[in-house]
Amino acid sequence: MAQGVLKRFFLGRPLATSEQEHQRIPKVIALAVFSSDAISSTAYATEEILFAIVVAGSASLTLGLDALIPIAIAVAALLAIVAFTHRQTIFAYPSGGGSYVVSRENLGEDPSLVAGASLLVDYILTVAVSISAGVAAIISIPEFHDLADSRVELGLVLILLITLANLRGLKESGRLFAAPTYIYIGMLAGLIAYGLYRTFVADDIGTIPFDRHAFEAAGGHLPGGELGILLILKGFSSGAVALTGVEAISNGVPAFWRPESKNAAKTLTAMALILGTLFLGVSVLAQHLHPYPSHEKTAIAQMGLAVFGNGAIFFALQIATALILTLAANTAYADFPRLTSIIARDGYLPRQLSNRGDRLVFSNGVIVLAGSAAVLLVAFGGKTNALIPLYAVGVFTSFTLSQSGMVRHHQKEGEEGWRRHIAVNLVGATATGAVTLIVGYSKFGDGAWVSIVVIGLIVLLFKGIKGHYRRVGDSLRVAPGYRPRPWNNTVIVLVGRVHTGVLNAISYAKSLNPSHLIALSVVSDEEEDEFIREQWAQFNIDVPLETVYNPYREMTRPVLEFIDEIDAQWTNDVITVVIPEFVVRRWWEHLLHNQSALFLKGRLLFRKGTVVTSVPYHVD
Repeated sequence: MAQGVLKRFFLGRPLATSEQEHQRIPKVIALAVFSSDAISSTAYATEEILFAIVVAGSASLTLGLDALIPIAIAVAALLAIVAFTHRQTIFAYPSGGGSYVVSRENLGEDPSLVAGASLLVDYILTVAVSISAGVAAIISIPEFHDLADSRVELGLVLILLITLANLRGLKESGRLFAAPTYIYIGMLAGLIAYGLYRTFVADDIGTIPFDRHAFEAAGGHLPGGELGILLILKGFSSGAVALTGVEAISNGVPAFWRPESKNAAKTLTAMALILGTLFLGVSVLAQHLHPYPSHEKTAIAQMGLAVFGNGAIFFALQIATALILTLAANTAYADFPRLTSIIARDGYLPRQLSNRGDRLVFSNGVIVLAGSAAVLLVAFGGKTNALIPLYAVGVFTSFTLSQSGMVRHHQKEGEEGWRRHIAVNLVGATATGAVTLIVGYSKFGDGAWVSIVVIGLIVLLFKGIKGHYRRVGDSLRVAPGYRPRPWNNTVIVLVGRVHTGVLNAISYAKSLNPSHLIALSVVSDEEEDEFIREQWAQFNIDVPLETVYNPYREMTRPVLEFIDEIDAQWTNDVITVVIPEFVVRRWWEHLLHNQSALFLKGRLLFRKGTVVTSVPYHVD
């Protein structure tokens, strides 16, 4: 009862299947739910470019800042291509599933599994990266610097909170997270506009004071080296994390108000415009204000202090940034469970992931996502730049497969303007394929190899699960003319001492009308054997009693050996083991009793030709 009350308190009342239509969301909320990941990347994408060029690449900070604008323009151009091509996916596959479904329908099994695995890895990393970046924004506030040593614990608490919110349902979590998304957009737009005004019009703001200690603590070196093509590629691949989450809308089309495809396409266009504008604006402002890579203070925090000063507006900016980074994980929470449900229905993941919970969400998928992200957060110490190298490989792999699949789709369908659509998708596939190679090459030694290996292992897992379900299906399939053979039923009732539950179990066993009925007791000495036989005679029980001697007080192995002996006496028989069990009133009272029957049932489950029946006796 108490567990049910707590569940209702945290998750709300159960929703009937008929209420599923009312759980769809309008464009305003959908933008916050499905775009928070992409939009939140504006808070760290520019900084990650600097980390890749200046810290990991050891180029000078000046050269890194000079390269910001060209790299940002290249990323923005790629964003335009990806967003435009995903609009086609939305209209072609309105049932959702994105890259996985497109690849499945047009490229075959293996490409679809690679796309599905890439997306799952991307969503798990989205949660880990978003939460770690959110924590970084929080500890960048001077008043919260002391929390720096507890970044992992703080991140785990945030994962728990956002998980509980999503278990309540997409509609409720969307309403909860919509306001912080729009507040962040407004605050960052204000920072860019006011910062550029002070830079180009008022001309009353200088560059950010350089903190050499914080820079070197982040891994930077003075003096820096030259900026080569490899460093530019590393910077571009780090900046490309701004595109993570762009595919989320095409994956979650069924969650939109009707007409789903039209509303999803409009939301995707709005997201691309907001993301591109903010990302370019932050990069232009950074080139003029000269923020430096630091683990103590993010680039956004440095520029916020320079533009607004250490006051209420700066505090609001940091809170808004922390909220959007934390809530960006909601994009993954919206899409990961939906994608796993589709893959599970195809037989490549456990079928439990295709079941909806009390609140009409795929709650098992939500829990799997939260657990996986928590493991990553702990493993990498909650540091964003340690997780980023793992991030972009899966994203652009799925982009490339999706665009390639759409080329094949247009060829098959031959709809009006199909040649033009093929040209668009070919450009998209070529661009994202090139970025995949760039990211894999430039980030391979920094951790991208981990994502490549994990994606491969997940594909093997998919195939293993599919093979299992195929074998089970073949085994259960009814062949033409199949008739079940008649069985001889031998029933064995397990007894310890005679009590009400044992007598009820024997009565039940007789009602089965077995071919043979035996009572079995495992004894550890002669005194125990004599005691059970005296009880048998005292209660005048008309069922043959067999005792098995075991001096080591073990029950499971002697019972299994006895069943084997009985089974060998008759052919074409089934052994039914009846286990009397008394049930106490409170859950904690079970801890006071031996659970040997539970372990025995577990062992008997794997024995062929054996049926296990528990006869409960409720203790009042």
